Amino acid sequence: MKKLLIKNIKQLIQVRDNGDAVIAGEDMKMLPCINDAWLAIEGDKITDYGAMADFPGITDWSNIEVIDATGKLVFPSWCDAHTHIVFAGSRELEFVDRINGLTYEQIFERGGGILNSAKKLANATEDELIEQTLVRLRELQLNGTGAVEIKSGYGLSLDAELKILRVIKKLKEISPLTIKATFLGAHAVPSGISKEKYIDVVMNEMLPQIAAEKLADYCDVFCEKKYFTKEETVRILSAATTLGIKGKVHAEQLSHSAGVEAGVESDAISVDHLEFVTDNDIQLLQKSKTMPVILPGAQWFLQLQNPPARKMIDAGLPLAISTDYNPGSSPSGNMAFNLSIACVQYKLTPEEVINAATLNSAYAMGLLQSHGSITVGKKANLFITKEIPNYAFVPYSFATNLVEQIIINGNKI
Repeated sequence: MKKLLIKNIKQLIQVRDNGDAVIAGEDMKMLPCINDAWLAIEGDKITDYGAMADFPGITDWSNIEVIDATGKLVFPSWCDAHTHIVFAGSRELEFVDRINGLTYEQIFERGGGILNSAKKLANATEDELIEQTLVRLRELQLNGTGAVEIKSGYGLSLDAELKILRVIKKLKEISPLTIKATFLGAHAVPSGISKEKYIDVVMNEMLPQIAAEKLADYCDVFCEKKYFTKEETVRILSAATTLGIKGKVHAEQLSHSAGVEAGVESDAISVDHLEFVTDNDIQLLQKSKTMPVILPGAQWFLQLQNPPARKMIDAGLPLAISTDYNPGSSPSGNMAFNLSIACVQYKLTPEEVINAATLNSAYAMGLLQSHGSITVGKKANLFITKEIPNYAFVPYSFATNLVEQIIINGNKI
């Protein structure tokens, strides 16, 4: 079995002997690290680590490669728990529309936004979608991401939603990244059909077919004014749960629309966005196992109000960070930039944002047992930085890619 040893690591980040618990409240300020460290990998798993002063040496040199990481940091790979990166084309003209004063809702009402992406996707083949998405996945990988969730939702018909989910299934097979698939048929209501009829299609046509083909790990709903109500969200997620597909919710992004309530009531694994979260929502989340996920890139790009991230952590909640990579509201999968936004605009500490983008985001993907920390037995998904002074330098250097070497499933990329 192939072995890899990384030695003289300036700092080994996010070291958890027990890496199967989310990090919440005050604990998010704690980021366990080992200075002057070593890390051993066999096959695709982390097998050991420690301080160089206690390094036991190498007794068997067969099939071993040694990397000297002097002056460099080693992180577990980022886990991006919320993206829409299977899409066709781009939407930069809507970006210009927003600069000229149109709101997200106004752009949607004239056929833009999600409906625009749905039209473009309908005209793209599966091969074209795979080719475009592989480029984006490579971009994520080069910026340190090792696991990514990908949503459908730009299909809005049975055939088109199945097309996206089958593309994601193929990407799982050919990409080195760990990929989770989420069905987001309830992203918007397509033109030419009533909302009630479309919900019936989602629940009674799309979901059974998706479950039969095992195409989705999760089911998501855009709970928002002019999209889907709390009651509709609960109905759709209940139908998904009956078929063995756990829920997620797009919640409280453009207004307060009871998305957190729907998510907690449905035992969703996560509620995402959260710009308009209330004190009552925070209290509901305190009593749940639902992970709050913030998406700084989308908030920044749309110039929405900041989510109360500081307030949520101070109330004892866990928090995850993801990118929302999509063509309309967050056309970037750069996790480090999202960490910078959270530090600068939401006043989170470097320790808090790193915990949010590793362990807690792994939980939001159902990957806590295998990803998100330097833990014996977990996947050897990590990256080595360039020579930098400390981990705070990552969110500090918001426009610089500091990743020098990527290791995915124990393989150097």
